[in-house]
Amino acid sequence: MTRIYDFDEPIDRSGSGDLKHEALLPRWGRDDLLPLWVADMDFATPDFVVEALRKRMEHPLFGYTVEPGDYRPAVIDWIRSHHGWEVKPQWLSFIPGIVKGIGFVVNVFTHADEKVIIQPPVYHPFRLTPEGNGREVVFNPLRRREDGYYEMDFDNLEEVCDAKCRVLVLCNPHNPAGLCWDEDTLRRLADFCYEHHLIVISDEIHSDMALFGNRHVPFASVSDRAAAISITFGAPTKTFNMAGIVSSYAIVPDRGLRNRFYGWLKANELDEPTVFAPIATVAAFRNGEEWRRQMLAYVEDNVRFVEDCCRDHIPGVRPLRPQASFLVWLDCRGLGLEHERLLDLFIDKAHLALNDGEMFGPGGEGFMRLNVGTSRSVLRQALSQLAEAVRGI
Repeated sequence: MTRIYDFDEPIDRSGSGDLKHEALLPRWGRDDLLPLWVADMDFATPDFVVEALRKRMEHPLFGYTVEPGDYRPAVIDWIRSHHGWEVKPQWLSFIPGIVKGIGFVVNVFTHADEKVIIQPPVYHPFRLTPEGNGREVVFNPLRRREDGYYEMDFDNLEEVCDAKCRVLVLCNPHNPAGLCWDEDTLRRLADFCYEHHLIVISDEIHSDMALFGNRHVPFASVSDRAAAISITFGAPTKTFNMAGIVSSYAIVPDRGLRNRFYGWLKANELDEPTVFAPIATVAAFRNGEEWRRQMLAYVEDNVRFVEDCCRDHIPGVRPLRPQASFLVWLDCRGLGLEHERLLDLFIDKAHLALNDGEMFGPGGEGFMRLNVGTSRSVLRQALSQLAEAVRGI
């Protein structure tokens, strides 16, 4: 009998030290906001993950450990069954976080006078991490189509890419717009980057959360050229809501890139996970498919709820239906508010904490990113507060 999971039950996160609530006062200057910003969900981490961790904690000794024998097979089997990509065991390595991984690649493969290309509007650490490491960041902005979705601007990419560009950071699926890049686009990007000697970091942390019949395509799988230049980052953490358990991994098919990158990781002992990371990963990938399916169905209904509410009560806000993940890109330009007034509307009038679009770079102006990975009652309250605030404009 199939177990039915309950995603409707609100969970009180107070006392857990969660970033979503604890950062309200230092970041927004007030703690009375409904937080729908940082990209973790309000759903309980699945019981099979918790139970696997609990079982390990029954042992009274937490000394040095080796990688569990089923760690790599679990990751490989999951990627094969969900994305049709055959990953070899030697291509894999643990990394202590995807943003950290971007920083590692920047330091290993670029010099201080070299550049990193990103495609805004995009997840802001793509810019902050290279800049924080003293590298220049080059913008290749996405082009917004008439239907509200985005496409890559290859003409602009040709213009901005010069001999100093060494790395392009790809968001696949894209955050904040929730796009699943199609195979033709990824193959064209691979051809360009191969011919211009660019390494592609493909952040695929949202890959297991494709929605509404869409499909994720791993960048490295689209061609031999893509495999030759790619460093893919993934993790079960978004899908199974366990971001606090750092359990990320890298996949590098090319031997030359792999030896250089993994050699550096090993020399600095950055390829060694904590005792809990592989346990949680194996538990999620071996036991999580039914939970994942039900969670995604609930998220899809939440997206529809947002669409219906905006259409009926907040017509100045147009949600872009995500093709992946639990993040909804809200086009608020129909409200006719400049940036500071838009922030005032959401924060001081509606008492909501979302990520404002400008933090994602050029093209994000007039947008807000809404996290719908929460119970329907919380989402209903948030949209009610926003609708009331908009009526007061």
